[in-house]
Amino acid sequence: MKRDSRLSNVLHALLHMAEMEGPATSEAMAQAMQTNPVVVRRLMAGLRYAGFVSSAKGHGGGWVLSCPLADITLRDIYEALGAPTLLAVGNRVESPGCIVEQAVNRALTDAYQAAEEALLARLGAVTLAQLSAEFHERMVAGCHGHKEIQHGDSGNDNHPGV
Repeated sequence: MKRDSRLSNVLHALLHMAEMEGPATSEAMAQAMQTNPVVVRRLMAGLRYAGFVSSAKGHGGGWVLSCPLADITLRDIYEALGAPTLLAVGNRVESPGCIVEQAVNRALTDAYQAAEEALLARLGAVTLAQLSAEFHERMVAGCHGHKEIQHGDSGNDNHPGV
């Protein structure tokens, strides 16, 4: 099953946008995210509606951040994307009258709910400013740094194109 990477992709794009000296076009972000510009516009629409980004059409237009990185948490972005499913596991539902299935499902549901609550709390505790600070620390330490939203080959076999 393919994992939903929208949150990771959008966070990546937002951090690049913070480093840029002008608007980021949907085309440039789509190239970096290896997707279609229409997909980028759809993703960014939720962020625009939430007030995190704004856009301008035409020559010189594109997407820009609308508020400071310190005011945006990972959970904010997750929710602006429509709160996609966090866990890809579920309960068996073939025999709802079976008391064994009921016991198993209750225990699993409790565990899934606790895991989701913990993950959402963690996402709410991390700001984009913290991610940006880590990015800058890595850049100072000699890791590959760039201000362009487009990626090139960094020579990092574990993360090609980053």
